[in-house]
Amino acid sequence: MLAAIGIHLDPQIGRVGVRLPRSVADSAVAAWDREEVGGIGEESREEYELRDDAAELALIGLAITSRGVWDGDEVVVDLDVVQIAAALRAAR
Repeated sequence: MLAAIGIHLDPQIGRVGVRLPRSVADSAVAAWDREEVGGIGEESREEYELRDDAAELALIGLAITSRGVWDGDEVVVDLDVVQIAAALRAAR
């Protein structure tokens, strides 16, 4: 049922403009710029979830790099709702 709701919401919702402080934005950009070495071996559920969160952080860094606009000590950037949801889940 949750997926059915998502099918209806997906075309209605895209990106949302947000403001992030420089320290947080810089960390996200660093995650995007990070070099990955080696492959992914067998991992636990917790390791998988941690890697998934790191990927979302890196995608936020990509968004900041490609379309973020700096306004003093903050960056204004349009983020996909999936990235926003991942950040909100991580905060809980």
